[in-house]
Amino acid sequence: MINIHKWSLAALAGTLALSMALPALAAAPKDRFSSDAAYPGAPNLALTLSMVVAGGGPSAYKTTTLVGVLAGDKADAEVAKLQKQFGKDNVGQFLKTYDFVVGDTLKIVTEKKIALPKTPEPAPTDGKALAAALYKSGVNANGSYNVEYMLDHLVSHPIHVQVMDDIDAKYGTKVDAEYHIILLQVMKDLKAVYGL
Repeated sequence: MINIHKWSLAALAGTLALSMALPALAAAPKDRFSSDAAYPGAPNLALTLSMVVAGGGPSAYKTTTLVGVLAGDKADAEVAKLQKQFGKDNVGQFLKTYDFVVGDTLKIVTEKKIALPKTPEPAPTDGKALAAALYKSGVNANGSYNVEYMLDHLVSHPIHVQVMDDIDAKYGTKVDAEYHIILLQVMKDLKAVYGL
């Protein structure tokens, strides 16, 4: 009887411990457009700064400028490929949305008094190194690439969520989803071009 009682108490304790752990596990943030876990760590602000500077800097940022740096002499071919794959209007909206994303992110960072580093890393003029660093920042714990993980890594998961909410408010959730889909394709194309 005593052994059964001890086993029952141990089982009850184990069940309680498990039930207390499950809410914590369930609370782990997930990506909006997939079931993958979000990037939980601090952002790589030196990489973020490199991307913004490659796009023309905080006051003159343009996604077309960033694509020119990332893809180099293949930039026009990449844009043409994307237009054929997704449609000219959708690619135009993607570029407009990405411009908005960077501007909105910089506004949020300023409001939150988050200081960007003085030195971008890698060099914003090195398209291959920047593409490699961006791609690597999107490789999650299970070794697969996820564009939302990359965006979390650039700005943090909470700021990425805030920016997505702002995209939804300005352009709608469909545009938000398409922005992520096209950005994923851009990153896959850069991976192929540079053999990342």
